[in-house]
Amino acid sequence: MQRVSRARVTVDGRESGAIERGLLVFAGVTHRDAAADADWMAVRLAGLRVFPDGEQPMHLDVRQVNGAALVVPQFTLYADARRGRRPDFTAAARPEQAAPLIERLCASLAGEGVRVERGVFQAHMRVELENDGPVTLMIESPVRTEPKP
Repeated sequence: MQRVSRARVTVDGRESGAIERGLLVFAGVTHRDAAADADWMAVRLAGLRVFPDGEQPMHLDVRQVNGAALVVPQFTLYADARRGRRPDFTAAARPEQAAPLIERLCASLAGEGVRVERGVFQAHMRVELENDGPVTLMIESPVRTEPKP
């Protein structure tokens, strides 16, 4: 997740989603993720106090600043690049599992009162962003525990 001043995604030259101030969420799904993980992540993202209030650098959440979220599906987040020179993506969930969970994340985030824009699942996307801070956080759901390879 990145706090941004603006972000947008284009696919084949056409904009699929764009936000001004808010959160750019690169969302990866692994095999053990389930609906509970997507719901937990939505609550966490909506409530994270990562925006300044004039006195404190991280005091307000995305809703309090009338921000939005741009959710970009990104299976490469679960790449394993520890061996060889080509990343291994076996930890990433297959599309038939991942796509519904990304949609669940978006719906749950909207249910938390956050305007949601989206990237396009399984598309080659161009992501433009202006990172604000920079503030970049990696957030993993505690609902499940991934086994060690």
